[in-house]
Amino acid sequence: MEQANKSKYEQAFGLYDFNLKDEDVALEVKKILKKKEENNTKEVKRFLFSTIEITTLTVTDSEDSVLQLTEKVNDFTDKNPNFPHPAAICVYPRFAKIVSQSLEADDVAVTCVTGGFPSSQTFPEIKTIETSLAMKDGATEIDIVLPVGFFLMGDYEQCSDEISEIKDIVGEESNLKVILETGALKTASNIKKAAILSMYSGADFIKTSTGKINVSATPEAVYVMCQAIKEYHDKTGRKIGIKVAGGVRSVDDALTYYTIIKETLGNEWLYTEFFRIGASSLANNILSDLTGSPVKLF
Repeated sequence: MEQANKSKYEQAFGLYDFNLKDEDVALEVKKILKKKEENNTKEVKRFLFSTIEITTLTVTDSEDSVLQLTEKVNDFTDKNPNFPHPAAICVYPRFAKIVSQSLEADDVAVTCVTGGFPSSQTFPEIKTIETSLAMKDGATEIDIVLPVGFFLMGDYEQCSDEISEIKDIVGEESNLKVILETGALKTASNIKKAAILSMYSGADFIKTSTGKINVSATPEAVYVMCQAIKEYHDKTGRKIGIKVAGGVRSVDDALTYYTIIKETLGNEWLYTEFFRIGASSLANNILSDLTGSPVKLF
């Protein structure tokens, strides 16, 4: 009877252990990263390139600059048919039509950040309208930010309702990625609870960060998110993807996150369907590493 009186959020949370110590998480990450060097191969770097969502989310973005970026992706994939293509181009929603209409590369997604990105501090009605317009203009994937303020005050119903309503608009055929903004959540316990709440509310991916606050993606946050994904999969059978974004620039950064995901979730998550990296300079750095000469394409 007591269980029946609990909200669906409390019932879901009751299935998981949120008593995490940040120092224990740091020690686990340190152990895992001892295996990083074994992943420092050309094959892994080629795969990492295929997970990249080429991203431009600046105040200076314009129709011309976004079109130029899209044409660079087209040109790269056309000239390198035997090399993996990026997973997506990620832009603000007003550029969805430009990207979708000019993108020629097959199987490159059009990702848009909606829902009042990057703060999520706007009316729910605006969030749903913005998402609807982006989808109408050709977005094939949507990234939104968890309403962190509501989450931290314990209003899980508001958080869940917003995610669920946007997922209804996105539909089952397209991915909804929920950005946890782990730097604002601060503790491993909060990160895990936000991950669980997002997945139960309809997220297809959970994502680390917007890249717009001081603390973005960290190995410790990604480890906690992977553990949450693993436990959620064990309980529900549903595979949720992970997107690492915010400050991922170097090849070494990418290898760090690859190693954590490989060691916690296993090889079945090492596909672009379940693993993404949001970045731009990383693409150039991986290409430079593989070719042995500086590349400044994206």
